[in-house]
Amino acid sequence: MVWSAEGEPIMGLTGGNGGERHVDYALTACATANEPERMFYVEIACNGLFGNGDYHEHPQDRDIYYRLNSAELAAPNPDAWALYHDMEVIVDMAKELPQDSPRSWQALTAANDIVNIFEHADPTSINKARSVSDAFFAVTSNPASHQVYAIGNCHIDTAWLWPFAETRRKTARSWSTQLNLMDSFEEYRFTASQAQQFEWLKEDYPSLFKRIQGKAKTGQFVPIGGTWVEMDCNIPSGESLARQFLLGQRFYKQHFGQTCDVFWLPDTFGYSSQLPQIVRLAGAKYFFTQKLSWNNINKFPNTTFWWTGLDGSSVLTHMAPSETYSAQCRPGELINGVKKHKDVAYSNESLYLFGNGDGGGGPLRSMLKRLRRMANVDGLPRVKQSHPREFYEHVEKTARELVAWKGELYFELHRGTYTSQSNNKLWNRQSEFLLRDAELLCTVASFGSKDSEFEYPAEELTRLWKLVCLNQFHDVVPGSAINMVYRDSDKMYKDIISSANRIRKEALANVCRSVAGTDLTSSQGLTVVNTTGWMRSDIVAIPAFTYANIFSDTSPVQIRASDSAVLVPVTNVAGFGLHSVSAETCLVHAPKHPVHVLKTDKDTYLLENRFVSVTFNASGHIVSFYDKTEGRELVPKDAAAN
Repeated sequence: MVWSAEGEPIMGLTGGNGGERHVDYALTACATANEPERMFYVEIACNGLFGNGDYHEHPQDRDIYYRLNSAELAAPNPDAWALYHDMEVIVDMAKELPQDSPRSWQALTAANDIVNIFEHADPTSINKARSVSDAFFAVTSNPASHQVYAIGNCHIDTAWLWPFAETRRKTARSWSTQLNLMDSFEEYRFTASQAQQFEWLKEDYPSLFKRIQGKAKTGQFVPIGGTWVEMDCNIPSGESLARQFLLGQRFYKQHFGQTCDVFWLPDTFGYSSQLPQIVRLAGAKYFFTQKLSWNNINKFPNTTFWWTGLDGSSVLTHMAPSETYSAQCRPGELINGVKKHKDVAYSNESLYLFGNGDGGGGPLRSMLKRLRRMANVDGLPRVKQSHPREFYEHVEKTARELVAWKGELYFELHRGTYTSQSNNKLWNRQSEFLLRDAELLCTVASFGSKDSEFEYPAEELTRLWKLVCLNQFHDVVPGSAINMVYRDSDKMYKDIISSANRIRKEALANVCRSVAGTDLTSSQGLTVVNTTGWMRSDIVAIPAFTYANIFSDTSPVQIRASDSAVLVPVTNVAGFGLHSVSAETCLVHAPKHPVHVLKTDKDTYLLENRFVSVTFNASGHIVSFYDKTEGRELVPKDAAAN
């Protein structure tokens, strides 16, 4: 990152020797002989975009060092660079257009003429050569040709091969670079999703966030997506998916003056059939992704279509036919995008996302230079930079007979997302349940009594939901991130569960006092609250000291080994209801249908109730499963059921 002497972030840098390399910063647009002294600070991180080492083969290498060998001042020749960008486009057109097409031959001829004219020792030859390229680009595209709506982006995973803390820096580096490009290219449009990343930027780089707000008002910087992060859509509950939109849309409305009407999720591992309904209820009506182009068995049959959810809600959906969200602004990408558009008979237009992602800095100046040349040239689709909304609105008005896809959009790759990092998944679900109970009880406590002094902990509950939604990012809860990420998420879940338990306990105590007129526990018994919406019978764990104070029954009871709590059956508690449990009402004594556990003479164990008799051997194998009702043995002789 380049910083001013006053400590203001100016622009990001990206090293390495790949296509993401961007290590130049323009000191001035037009230098003079009396340039003032300037001071800058350059913040350098000694790692690549994806950490250090090959992440496919081994963990990140922490014992590695880099050295900055040189820093140079240079005055670029704008005419020479312009000719270079001309040649990039013309040569690629000659390669990518059909070899028997006239335009391919025209591109090859123009490139050959430029090479013949250019003389390295003669600077005046540059403009002579450019007259050839100017004539080539002057031949414009057919008005009936395919229309491409281009939008710059730098898709940044909120955590993956780097921890959350590095993402906070990646966004600052990438977005500051794009703000500088917007000053040079008035037509440039750039989009960024994930409200969480905007909030981090607001906290860490407030001046940079204000610059983004300014560019958002002009329409050049486009906040998009409507969700807190680009979440996984398989594991989170429906409530969590709704919270993603609630938190995201609220942030965009508060800080950018409007909510998002495009649900932006280019990279996740499948799409739940709940989403169209939730998207519409959240105020959006369009959906963009491209991940299904990665399917390794069945190619998804559509590009532009209506995605219909289980309840019949539909969102206009588009999957970029270029099959990437990090295009490089090359003619071949545009040409192949038209070829791969599966619904071009019904909608002769498409979205095109370009730019280097995951900390690569987003679009480069060279990409925008090439895009200008490809905007309206014969042989290529017409290209315009725009807000994605403009594309969707035009499709809505002009497309004919688009097909509908109902139900889940299944992704045939990145499998294993239900099994990897199982602790992370367990804590995610526990957090969802806890927050649901906490909010319900807090709501009841707030309105349960006019005399109640209970204050709804809205700020803390919002903070906890933000943490839950953050960890539902599509590389975190599925289990595809590095170990450093899960060390961070473990701490977050500990915080969530601890705080939510405390809130739930305080609210529950208040509910019992204000609604039931009693404490949770008293000498007369204890109060059980059913937070589900249906009648429920279940086992309640009562601390041993509480049980001893309330129940005088000396019948045998079941003790939980982990904390010595007494397990008590409680039956028929109404949905959203309270139920008083005492020694007289609770069936602590012998159950109606007892279960017997015996160790037999054959070193086997028998588990039996009135319905079945199950025998385990010393290794834990089920060697007998006898159905008493049917009088039938279900395990063959000398076999095991597990």
